[in-house]
Amino acid sequence: MIRPGLVLALALLLPALGCSSFSGRNLNDRPPALVDMEEPLEFRGEPDDEPARQELPRRAFSGIVPGETGESMEDLFDGEPGLLVAAIVENSPAAFADLEPGDLLLEARVAGAEPIELRWPSEWYAIEEARAPGTEIELLYDRAGRERRGVLVLAQRHRAPERLAGDRFREEDKVGVVLRSATEVEAATAGLPAGAGAVVVGLSRRSPWRAAGLLFGDLIRTVAGEPVLHPQVVLDAIRAGDEGLELAIQRGGEVLEIEAPLSRRDSELSDFDIPLLLSYESEGERSDFELLYGLIGYEETAAEWQFTLLWLIHFGGGDTEELEKVDN
Repeated sequence: MIRPGLVLALALLLPALGCSSFSGRNLNDRPPALVDMEEPLEFRGEPDDEPARQELPRRAFSGIVPGETGESMEDLFDGEPGLLVAAIVENSPAAFADLEPGDLLLEARVAGAEPIELRWPSEWYAIEEARAPGTEIELLYDRAGRERRGVLVLAQRHRAPERLAGDRFREEDKVGVVLRSATEVEAATAGLPAGAGAVVVGLSRRSPWRAAGLLFGDLIRTVAGEPVLHPQVVLDAIRAGDEGLELAIQRGGEVLEIEAPLSRRDSELSDFDIPLLLSYESEGERSDFELLYGLIGYEETAAEWQFTLLWLIHFGGGDTEELEKVDN
């Protein structure tokens, strides 16, 4: 037999449960974008250095077009190292070496030198820059899960290569920084191969790197002692770091060493709910407070506020369309 008191208790409890914060509200998978990220207009695009790029020493020609800048090959191939061949130039040394788009370059070796494990496009460009036309390069590569070997002979390049695409990379969890791929001129000025280096083009106002002295336009050469062969190298070091990282940066004609600390996301109480009695919610610059099931309510944004009492009495105010008058 069901007691009347139990029925009454359930009747009062169920509406309260429906008002609770455990009502199935979906939580965000990622934190929101940093509202104080600064990206100066003069750093939104790449520098106009095409004339200078045309004057750079021409690296040897292989006909290999490495995978798109910014791709993490470890992510694409389940943690295995390797550099994706995105395309092959027709009638090039790579075509004569029977390489095909989709091959995964694992190692490159020149006679008398140690083999070079490949992952980033800059590592292949470094080989083209350092070796003269006619140099034979032994390649170990993967095609459809099977390892193969081949020999590629570098050729003379008769015109400047195509300009490398510049990409931007955002980090908003520990540093608050936006990085851009270095142009070939910027990389060469810093003594790096094409495709290497990362230029700081955005910083949060509260970024620990900003407080440590990094400036817009600084080019990061090394992070934690490792050469920055791609901006992703910096992002990976930030993700794996706990307290701070040692950076070597190029600023004009100087190379500076900076101890760059790491931070973490600030947090705040954004939701508090006692069913029927008290409710509080905060999101960005908006906050909402209710007491005694709505008998007393207060809501505020950056521009307006309103107060409600007994659902009937209402006060409100906020910013006007003019600035306050200042006495002379």
